Amino acid sequence: MNPYQIAKDAEHLNGILNIKAINKAFRKADESHLYPIRGRFNATERAIRKARKYQQESGAVYGLEYSLLLDSIISEIVNDPKL
Repeated sequence: MNPYQIAKDAEHLNGILNIKAINKAFRKADESHLYPIRGRFNATERAIRKARKYQQESGAVYGLEYSLLLDSIISEIVNDPKL
């Protein structure tokens, strides 16, 4: 599933329930075990932690914005040449 589909499936939920549903969908779709980044961590879990920190600093985001945020962070993690 892509971030747009994930956000659409969770759009009926509000607030923290929306975020939890999106996190759950991203975890379900996670393929970190197939492409370990030096076997050190799960990219989806790391992205969720970074998104939480972002929301603490900048304010909460929900729905499509949150889904795209996670997708973007995962892409940054996976494509980071330093990792």
